[in-house]
Order: sequence, then structure tokens, then C-alpha cells
Amino acid sequence: MHFLTFDLTDSSDDILTLEAMASTREAEHAAVMAEVAQVLAWAQAEFGGRQGPVEDGNAWDHELLVQHEAGGWVTVTLTFCASAEFAEAFQKIYGEAEDQ
Repeated sequence: MHFLTFDLTDSSDDILTLEAMASTREAEHAAVMAEVAQVLAWAQAEFGGRQGPVEDGNAWDHELLVQHEAGGWVTVTLTFCASAEFAEAFQKIYGEAEDQ
């Protein structure tokens, strides 16, 4: 990943949060979205049948937010709610996320 940086947050209910954010100029937005697509494709390929609310026993779910800001900046936030299994597999592929 060149644009997205991931942070990992643990909670007391065994649901982890992996949050990625990138803030770039409009010219780089397509490259950021390509990284988002790559991560989502991996999640679908590895855990596709297990997407949905983690509190209901699924491995992962996600939310994507794209904000166009003043001065030509675009902020992309990709948030995963994840089981420990998903977070561990994710970190093997994309490296260790920073613990928060």
C-alpha cells in the first residue's frame, strides 16, 4: 500500500477495527481507490461468504467513506469490523497495522 495506512483497534467484545485512511489531491484519488479495491477483493476472496455483522458471527464487514474537501483534497476512509481471524490474515498480507 502506498496511500492507505491502517490502524488496529481492539475492543472488549472481541471485535477488532481496522481503519485505513488516505488524504490526497484529486489527481491521486484513482490510485487510492485502486488500493481500496485491492483490499476489498482480497477480503471477498478470502472471507467472501463470511461478510456481515461480526457480532452475528461473521468474519468482517466494512464501510467506505469518501469526502471531497476544499482545495482539491479527497479523504478516503475504509473501516473494517473484523474477527481476530480476519485481522490476523489481513496483517499477514498487508503488514502489521498500528495498534491504537
